[in-house]
Amino acid sequence: MDIFLQQIINGLVLGSIYALVALGYTMVYGILGLINFAHGDIVMVGALVALTVVSALGGSGLPPAVVLLAAMGAAMIVCIALGVTIERVAYRPLRRAPRLAPLITAIGVSILVQYSAALVWGKQYISLPTLITPSEVAVAGAVFTDIQGYIFLLACGIMAALLLFIKKSRIGRAMRATEQNPDIAGLMGVDTNRIIAFTFLVGSAIGAIAGVMVVLYYGLGHYFMGFMLGLKAFTAAVLGGIGNVAGAMLGGLLLGIIESLASGYIGDLTGGVLGSNYRDIFAFLVLIGVLVLRPAGLMGQQVSERA
Repeated sequence: MDIFLQQIINGLVLGSIYALVALGYTMVYGILGLINFAHGDIVMVGALVALTVVSALGGSGLPPAVVLLAAMGAAMIVCIALGVTIERVAYRPLRRAPRLAPLITAIGVSILVQYSAALVWGKQYISLPTLITPSEVAVAGAVFTDIQGYIFLLACGIMAALLLFIKKSRIGRAMRATEQNPDIAGLMGVDTNRIIAFTFLVGSAIGAIAGVMVVLYYGLGHYFMGFMLGLKAFTAAVLGGIGNVAGAMLGGLLLGIIESLASGYIGDLTGGVLGSNYRDIFAFLVLIGVLVLRPAGLMGQQVSERA
C-alpha cells in the first residue's frame, strides 16, 4: 500500500508537468489543426536557459527564490520569443497549404531547434547547481519533497488560471471563436493572426515554466530532453482529447500516474524481466490503445478530419 501511494504521488507530480507541456500541443492543435512537434524543444530551451541563469546567479548570494524567479522569467522571455517567431516564420506562410506541409515543417523546426541548442549549450548533460536542500514530507507511509509539492501546486494553479482565462476573458472567447471557424471569426472582427500568435505566446510561456519544473524535478538538462518529453506530452494530449484544454490536463495527470505505477510494479509483473527503466513503453502503449479504441480521446473532438 505504501508503494502504491508513493507511486500515485510521484505520478501526480510527473503528470502535472506532462499536463503543462500537453497544453501547448492541444491549444495549437485546437486553433490551427497543427501538431506542433517543436513544442517539446521549446520546453527544452526553457529548461536550458533556466539552468544557465541558475548557474550564473547561484553563487551571487541572492536568495534561492529570487534566483529561481529570475531563471523562470528569463526562460519565459526566451521561449515566448522563440514560439512566436516559429509561428510567424515557419507556420503562418503555410496556413493554407496542404496539411502535410506544416506537419513536415514542424518536424524540421524541431530538429533545427535541437541542434541549435546543442551548438549553444553543447551535447553534454548540464546539472542544476544546488540551490535548495529539499525537505521531505511523509504522508501515510509515502514520502515526497517540498519541491515536488510546489511543482504540483504551481502546475494546478496555472491550469486552473488558464481554464478560467479561456472561459471568461475576451481574448479567451476570441480564441474559442478562432478555434471554431477562423474565417467567420475574422468576419466578426476577431484579429485571427493576433489570436493565433497569442496562443503560441501562452503555450510557450507555460512550456518554459514546465521546463523549469523538469530541471527542478530531475536536476538535469540536455539538448535532446525535449524529444521524449514532447512525445509523452503529445500522448497525454491525445489521451485527454487533443484540442481540448481540460482533456490535456486530465491526460497529463493520467499518463503520469500510469507511468509511475508501471515503474513501481513492472518488475513484479514481469518476474524481473523488465525494470523500471522500461516505463517509457507504457506511454506509447497508451497512445496506441487510445488511437485504436477511442481516437477522439477521453474528452476530445473527432480527430479524423485533422492533420
